[in-house]
Amino acid sequence: MSETHKDNCLSESKAVTYQCECQNCHEHFPHISIGKIIAKVPVVLAELTAQINIDAIIKFPEPVLEIKDIKKTVKLTQCRLLLPTNKLFIKGFVRKNIQYASPCPDIEMHSEKSVASDLHSYTVDIPFQSVEEIKQFLTLPTMPEMTDRTEFDFFVSKPVHQKHSDTQELQLKDNSQYHQESIQHYNELPYCELISSRIVEWDEAIDKQPLPKHAPLGETLFTRVEEKMVLDLTLKVLQKQQIRVSSTTNDNDDCFHHCE
Repeated sequence: MSETHKDNCLSESKAVTYQCECQNCHEHFPHISIGKIIAKVPVVLAELTAQINIDAIIKFPEPVLEIKDIKKTVKLTQCRLLLPTNKLFIKGFVRKNIQYASPCPDIEMHSEKSVASDLHSYTVDIPFQSVEEIKQFLTLPTMPEMTDRTEFDFFVSKPVHQKHSDTQELQLKDNSQYHQESIQHYNELPYCELISSRIVEWDEAIDKQPLPKHAPLGETLFTRVEEKMVLDLTLKVLQKQQIRVSSTTNDNDDCFHHCE
């Protein structure tokens, strides 16, 4: 078989495969409403960066020779806008995974020029909380509708006691009946999204002690660390609201017809 004939066969094979793939593909185009539409969507109320100062003591389960690495993750447990105020309550934890070197308990493994140690890991949650003030809303929140309860009575007539004339009637409300109207509104609760976090920290050992004899000069052990941390949280506060969306033409239909 000549090289030209082989190339033609390969080209035909590729073309047939491509056509089969296209024939098995069925596009589904969504129905789009046109006109003035009322939609219920998440609306951004505010976007802010909250700065939280943290001071904590971390106690290790064993003596530490040296901290090798610290990995941090922010866990947000509460972010609540307290309507009808502009106060934002924030709570959470900074998860810290600390990798450190701990000296081997066998003193014979140490010398004046070396220290034998093992690499360990310790994970701890550092709590934080803060109350921030939203000074300016990008979109005003929908204030909650208040619950209302009202009581009402019906007029009744009863015969008067025997001591009174039979022609007289007692007109009053019936105390054996109770009537009430209650209205309960189910409001949309604002919520938050964590956009980013920035942590600046300073860890310092507060109970340093020298190693036992036969250890290099200047090496110390510690079990407690004082941590000072500045945490910047960038948050987005949202609330589901009804908004009006206007659409005069369906531009997607033109694109679909063109593609076909």
